[in-house]
Amino acid sequence: MTPLAYPFNAFTDLALAEPYRHAQQAPGLLRIQMPIGAPAWLATRYDDVRLVLGDRRFSRSEAFRRDDAPRAFPRIAGGIVMMDPPQLTRIRSRAAQAFTRRRVEALRPHARAYAHQLIDRMLAAGPPADLVNDFALPLPLALICQLLGVPLHDRERFKQWNDSLLSTRPEDAALTQQHLGELAAYIKGLVAERRRHPQDDFMTALAQADEQGECLSEEQLLLLCIAILVAGYEGSASQIPNFILVLLDNPQQWQQLKAHPEHIPQAVEELLRYIPLASAAMFVHYALQDIEVGETLVRQGEAVFASIGAANHDPARFANPQALDLQRDAQGHFGFGHGLHHCIGAALARVELQEALQALVQRLPSLKRCGAVQWKTATFFRGAHCLPVTWS
Repeated sequence: MTPLAYPFNAFTDLALAEPYRHAQQAPGLLRIQMPIGAPAWLATRYDDVRLVLGDRRFSRSEAFRRDDAPRAFPRIAGGIVMMDPPQLTRIRSRAAQAFTRRRVEALRPHARAYAHQLIDRMLAAGPPADLVNDFALPLPLALICQLLGVPLHDRERFKQWNDSLLSTRPEDAALTQQHLGELAAYIKGLVAERRRHPQDDFMTALAQADEQGECLSEEQLLLLCIAILVAGYEGSASQIPNFILVLLDNPQQWQQLKAHPEHIPQAVEELLRYIPLASAAMFVHYALQDIEVGETLVRQGEAVFASIGAANHDPARFANPQALDLQRDAQGHFGFGHGLHHCIGAALARVELQEALQALVQRLPSLKRCGAVQWKTATFFRGAHCLPVTWS
């Protein structure tokens, strides 16, 4: 079997590429060849993706022990997204102690107020506006910084560090390492400050959390905070304009949402299912033993990728999956992953996305595009770099 060249998705739209649909109709897993590394298997069906993401017989950290690990971009993502138990379990359990529903819901009024403040600025300046830079980027950045307890005057530095961490361009590697060092030093200083002077924020909760008499090391705290920064900021910042692009391209659904804004929480779940955010299946999973995945026997040591975007469009799980249906019960989608690596920032992201959509529906019901979309082309997440909009 000759492996197919992968990734499939384009950076200049939000569609699920056709090869994913063909793969779902064929028996077994698909053999693929990433731009870098050895060939691998690709899971595209819902049940197969669920198995790969949730079964402990697959390892992500094994990728760091192999010189031929397949990947789409020059470097393999690090931090907790590439950890295995027991280290992963310990860090996630610590995060759960601090990342409580109470703490996240306490941020909702701040998210709502800041979303309206950003729209006030857009209205005052008058159309057109760039929905990305004028709204989608500053909103989640403000929330994640508030959660972590980052002072207002340092938030622009956080944005610079985050953008650098997510860059996939080889020429940015040295700068990324520099910014990673700067971020590490900053977070260590913030943790030390919270230990001396506790506040009611996530960083204090992490610094003070205790599990069987042990605290997380500074390195583990750093890895966790980086994961929260990237997941809580970049994902939402990409999805807010993605949601609007998709809704404006589905005017009947947009009108329905404006007429029934109380359906926004359900609509957010459907939009998370519908939009394949990742440019590719990003994380390689190595079989620690022979394991059946669907109709394919994956041998010990073989690599498997799991496509969340394809699984969310599996007709065996979601009827008529290529249609956006804001009335759909999209529960069970993999928009935030699954299993051990389910996104720890999912609750915060839901607050951000719900409040952003609520504010836009309420304050800018006549919103429409007024220029060409400029797409991001050097990051793991697909989305608009610039989205010109107007209103009447």
